[in-house]
Formats: sequence, C-alpha cells, structure tokens
Amino acid sequence: MEFPITNLLSPDESEQWILEHFHPQGLRCPWCQSPVERANRFRVTRKSKLPVYRCRDCKHIYNLYTNTVLQQHHLTPQQAVLLLRGILKGETTNELAAELELNYLTVLTLRREIQQNAERLQPETPVPDLEAESDELFQNAGEKRSKVRQSPPASPSARQQAARSRHLC
Repeated sequence: MEFPITNLLSPDESEQWILEHFHPQGLRCPWCQSPVERANRFRVTRKSKLPVYRCRDCKHIYNLYTNTVLQQHHLTPQQAVLLLRGILKGETTNELAAELELNYLTVLTLRREIQQNAERLQPETPVPDLEAESDELFQNAGEKRSKVRQSPPASPSARQQAARSRHLC
C-alpha cells in the first residue's frame, strides 16, 4: 500500500535532523565559513520550502542543502529524511519514488550518489578485533523452513502428450 508518508513528519524536525547530521558544527557559509547568524534570510525556496541565506561577509547565498548530496534536487526536508531512511533500510527505488512522490530517476541518482559516497568513505584498514561477528548481516542464514508438501505431478493430458511427441523428432 502506498500513501504519502511525508505528511507524517514535521518540516521543522526534519530540518533540525538534517542540520545535525549534515552540518554538525552548525550551518555556515560554504565560502567564507561565517555562521548562519551572520547571514540575512534571503528568501524561501518554492519547492523545498527551505530558507535561503545571503552571507553578510561574502554576499554568497546558501541553504541547508548547499555542498551536500541533496543540493539542486529540490526535496522538502521530510522527503530528504525519508529518502535517506529508505535507502538505509534497503527499500527499492520504485517504492521510495512512489512513497515520497518523487521522480524515479531522481531517487535512483541520489541513491547511487549516496552509496558511492558511503563506499568511498569506508576505511581501508582491517577490523581491529581478532574476532568479528557477522551473523547480524545474514538474518535468514540457517533458518529452517517448514517443508512444503508437494502433490505428485498430475499426468499430462492427451493434448500435452501429443505436443511433446511432435517435438522429439
């Protein structure tokens, strides 16, 4: 069942989550590193409803998505948070696009970029522990399933037997 899940999140809480995770030192001008307190609120974007700031020091404009993977994609904060959640949960691109009311190619592009960034940021060093458990990775490994009873194969009809005999030669 698909329904617009973005209505379940608060825009302010989503903005706060993005701020905490994408800008842990606080939102700053990407050009001169002035804090957002030194900027003027310039406007609010039409699609994503994000405030855009103009830096008083260098006069550049920026918003919450500037210099992130979400830049230039016009997602609302709720869509951004739920997209990241869905990618991390392993939901399909089709499901995410339908649930978040986004274009399939937009979701696919963002998914690939996020996954490439995650792969690039993986450490090259081996795991420091002498023992590593991986059973959580394989949730269904070793589970015993109940055997499904199979009924004996039905005898083929006369028509099926005749069709098989024609193809033998």
